[in-house]
Amino acid sequence: MLFSITLLPPVVIDLLYQEDAARAFFYSYLFLISIGFLLYLPVRNQRNDLRLRDGFVVVVLFWLVLGIAGALPFYLYEGMEISVVDALFESISGLTTTGATVLVGLDAMPHSILFYRQELQWLGGMGIIVLAVAVLPMLGIGGMQLYKAEAPGPVKDSKLTPRIAETAKALWYVYLGLTVACALAYWFAGMNLFDAVAHSFSTVSIGGFSTHDASIGYFDNQAIETVAIVFMFLGAINFALHFSVTRTKSLAPYYKDSEFRLYASILIIITSLSGYVLYTQSVYPDFAYAMREALFQTVSIATTSGFVTADYSAWPVFIPVLLLFASFVGGCAGSTGGGIKVIRLLLLIKQGQREILRLIHPNAQVTVKIGKQPVDNSIIDAVWGFFAAYVALFALMMLILMFNGLDQITAFSAVAATINNLGPGLGEVSANYSGLSNFNKLLLCFSMLLGRLEIFTLLVLLMPAFWRK
Repeated sequence: MLFSITLLPPVVIDLLYQEDAARAFFYSYLFLISIGFLLYLPVRNQRNDLRLRDGFVVVVLFWLVLGIAGALPFYLYEGMEISVVDALFESISGLTTTGATVLVGLDAMPHSILFYRQELQWLGGMGIIVLAVAVLPMLGIGGMQLYKAEAPGPVKDSKLTPRIAETAKALWYVYLGLTVACALAYWFAGMNLFDAVAHSFSTVSIGGFSTHDASIGYFDNQAIETVAIVFMFLGAINFALHFSVTRTKSLAPYYKDSEFRLYASILIIITSLSGYVLYTQSVYPDFAYAMREALFQTVSIATTSGFVTADYSAWPVFIPVLLLFASFVGGCAGSTGGGIKVIRLLLLIKQGQREILRLIHPNAQVTVKIGKQPVDNSIIDAVWGFFAAYVALFALMMLILMFNGLDQITAFSAVAATINNLGPGLGEVSANYSGLSNFNKLLLCFSMLLGRLEIFTLLVLLMPAFWRK
């Protein structure tokens, strides 16, 4: 019922621009609010506490059910002639902030459809923040496990406690503040008001949808690119850190955080390497311009935003693959970014160092620490389990896509771009996903949900043991 209300702003925008999509949104609104109300009636007086098992079901259904519901306006709008699978793909891609699209000709589409796509990503980003910082630590998974001691998230027996609501409220204020600041910055940089608001939705949510086929490259404006870089960078930082900074009115929480330092270092190294190659290979004869293009694409791809100002898939040597591998790392835990998360990479590195030290000093007791905090071995085991599941599922989905006719580069990058919630890939999916078969699109929808729900949240529901009393 609450989600149906989000279909009303596109109706207003359609009436303002005097276009023809309002009916699709209004009918979708009536249908969803009616279904929601019918589901609500039988259980309106239930007041049971949510337990952990309920938490898993709620989290998965949030993205699955709303992903299906969000496809309605796309399918009902007659001007697009879109299939059910394509509508579902676009909706799930929006809500999971992946940014992979099957639509072409965005510049000619009604403003209400364009706004709705951006709105889906903004709502998905809001959900991700609460999921990552407040809910997943309670369920015993997710990168924010490591921040249990410091984070504002709730940690209390096995119930999903009221403190989740307080945490969510604080995080939404930060999220909303960043969105407003981003919209104003885009507006001052030269976007019209509609584009500024629309792009602020997909920038802060690390989504990557745009109102133009050429993405941010459409504007060819360095000021706009700078705004995008700043807010993509901020969107992929742990929102608990943003909260700490606003509460303490000091930047200290950023540079004291080891995950943030590694995140910033990765971006600097990849940008420098890419800029150097672009300049020495004479792709861009001007060094400053080569660095500008390298910086934008690196921040966009590494944070899993997916905005582009150039066709990075055509860049020479190893840069396209390097950028794609950077998306595997993704953003920080507790951010709107996708990927494995920087904190897990940091732990894998530290665990690797520990194993080497153990070879040299077999009897030494070596502790893995994040900052000054020792990390429990069960968390390291969980990270290895997550990494193993990530690699195994990636390989399996890639092989299925290749079995269904895709070449190696397209299959590899399509799975990478969806499981990392990145968006654009290489090969056939460098521009959009419209050329794929329905089966391949549905498999990639599953891949998007897997990546967004941190693998185990979705897999646990597929285990028979979960459903036994």
